[in-house]
Amino acid sequence: MVVEGWLERAAATQPARTAIETPQGNRSYTELLADARVGAGQLSSRGAGPGVRVAIALPAGLDFVRTLHACLLIGAVAVPLDLRLSAPERERIVAGCGVLVEEPLDTAASVSRGTPVSAPVDTTVVNPPIESAGATHDLDATAVVIHTSGTTAVPRPVELTYGNFLWSAIGSAVALGLDPRERWLCALPLAHVGGLSILLRSAIYGTTAVVHERFETERVLLALREQRITLVSLVATTLARLLDAGLERPPHLRCALTGGGPVPAALLRRAHEAGVPVSQTYGLTESCSQATTTPVAAIGRDRAVDTGWAGTPIFCTHVQIAADGEILLRGPTVAPAARDAEGWLHTGDLGSRDELGRLRVSGRAADTIISGGENVAPSEIEAVLEAHPSVLEAAVIGRPDPRWGEVIIAVVIARPGVDLQAEALRKYCAASLAPFKVPKQIVLADEPLPRTRSGKLLRRELV
Repeated sequence: MVVEGWLERAAATQPARTAIETPQGNRSYTELLADARVGAGQLSSRGAGPGVRVAIALPAGLDFVRTLHACLLIGAVAVPLDLRLSAPERERIVAGCGVLVEEPLDTAASVSRGTPVSAPVDTTVVNPPIESAGATHDLDATAVVIHTSGTTAVPRPVELTYGNFLWSAIGSAVALGLDPRERWLCALPLAHVGGLSILLRSAIYGTTAVVHERFETERVLLALREQRITLVSLVATTLARLLDAGLERPPHLRCALTGGGPVPAALLRRAHEAGVPVSQTYGLTESCSQATTTPVAAIGRDRAVDTGWAGTPIFCTHVQIAADGEILLRGPTVAPAARDAEGWLHTGDLGSRDELGRLRVSGRAADTIISGGENVAPSEIEAVLEAHPSVLEAAVIGRPDPRWGEVIIAVVIARPGVDLQAEALRKYCAASLAPFKVPKQIVLADEPLPRTRSGKLLRRELV
């Protein structure tokens, strides 16, 4: 099925509405479309086109958004890069792309801020923009590739289609409602599906996305208090920071969508007492973000306040609990390549459902650590540590932490006769790993690590 281009439709129906608001500047839908057309012409001149992967190595902000929409206008596949990744990690991702954008596209020739909506736009530039004869989106085509290392040692690409994002936007709107004056604050990484989805949902809705380059407590607090924010996406860590900083009864906030890992019951109670409406959500990259969400109407009611129930399935998403307790998902938000022969996504997470269909996530089948909303594969960190010439063996585990959800702890055995220093090992890890993957603590042990007879590490004995 082919549908009209989201950005063009928003510009036609809501031309003067602010599409994107960032510290670098704001753009109306008319202005953002003009920017994207100019950028699309530049990308085309560099070899981008339908199906060509374009790596976007830009910080969260106006230039990122322009480049993203420029890709969608010409059917190129946007591949956002997490700038916190190490050089080797980034190189592996870029190797699979046809175009790399490391500097902002030159959109200076597009409509300037403040140009009347009805005024003609002069887009005559060296690289002419794409004609506006009507960009369309094939719902079966890949729109974005998100890389995740949640369950493997190497970042793994997940291809998400236009249809995945469209159905996700519909499902989210059914659960959370949709205010025509919506202002959705995003302080999540745009290289992750949770952050990127805010940009695309807002374009589909024709509403405003307020984007911060990174989460800064005071800036987010100010926005929630004074900038008419109606929705915000958080993880448990950032919600706790806001409450610690004094967030209370934000005047326009309808919902603080909180996921990315377990949300402690004590934190939910604190939010409830502070008048912060929290909707718990569960999802993953392969399900294009939300799979279950507490509807706005149910926030603060029954077990939604003081337990870990992560809401009911969003519209047209089906949840099933397998015989072994694994959470299975099926529906139009699930990435095509992630489905089994019967259309189910095997999440690797364990959970249960109550009599009302609400999902509770009880743990992970694998050893994935979720720290501050980030998925971390222990084997990736262990491989780095064991590459150190003085390390004999290493094990990485997650330990519960009230601030981060879990913190990464490494247990290291030194080679005989070697004097190892924990802080030196942390610096060694920092040279090869993204900051959120570097162990918070390294324990130097004398005894061999516990293993099965076949040599497999027994992590549970280290917890």
